[in-house]
Amino acid sequence: MTPINPSTDNTPAESSATLTGDPATTRETAPIRLRPLPMGAPVRWLARGLADFRRHPSIGLFYGLCFVAMGWGLLKVYENAPAYMLALSAGFLLMGPFLCMGLYDVSMKLERGERPDFGDSLVAWESHLGQMAIFGFVLLVLEMLWGRAAMVVFAVSFDGMPDMKGSLLALLDPNNIGFIVTYLGVGAIFAGLIFAVSVISIPMMLDRQVDAITAGLTSMRLVLTQPGVMIFWGALLTALTLLAMLPGFLGLIVLGPILGHASWHAYRDAVIDETRDPDGNARG
Repeated sequence: MTPINPSTDNTPAESSATLTGDPATTRETAPIRLRPLPMGAPVRWLARGLADFRRHPSIGLFYGLCFVAMGWGLLKVYENAPAYMLALSAGFLLMGPFLCMGLYDVSMKLERGERPDFGDSLVAWESHLGQMAIFGFVLLVLEMLWGRAAMVVFAVSFDGMPDMKGSLLALLDPNNIGFIVTYLGVGAIFAGLIFAVSVISIPMMLDRQVDAITAGLTSMRLVLTQPGVMIFWGALLTALTLLAMLPGFLGLIVLGPILGHASWHAYRDAVIDETRDPDGNARG
């Protein structure tokens, strides 16, 4: 009788991931599923963000000071280019999620029962540098387009470019209603696009081995399929950030890290983790 050679067996081979049931491999190869979110979810995210901040306030305060410094720096850059004042918020939309990576790392470790480390939070992006660079380039292009569009609106609305005071007065003058609607409309379009692409992308890239395109498309899918709750979340982020910016950006010292931690919980509630909640149930 001819012995059977195992290497020529006609039985289909199973992958090592299937045989071992490796949870990490299962999660990375499974389709990314989104969880239906209730309208009150953003309030829960803020509460969890506050709890994370209170557990490790020293790390959070460091990043809060970074937010303040970023705000002062952006304001200095734009003070001689008033047409870019609305695009100042794009700077926060662009830099904020990357600066929050350290806060995402803290919340991720707290959720896993690990002790957060300040040094680890500073280099949380290191193992994802390539994909982060791609994603950052996309956001940078969007911000540059936003700034250029704002310049065009100013150019066709006024004879010459007003200074910072003049531009603010123009935005408050009801006689300039056409300019105001166009200017704010352009800003809303670009801000909404940046928000849709980035709302859960960076925490996803930190938590999973996904590329920038997959993360960005998943983020957009969340916003498009659940617009109500995500508009509410975006409105909360905008209102609280503007409120924190009013006293010389100083409110961001505390509110900035809270929003960063909350954004991690937004991602965790929105994207089902196949290794922890395969049935799709919400976290407790």
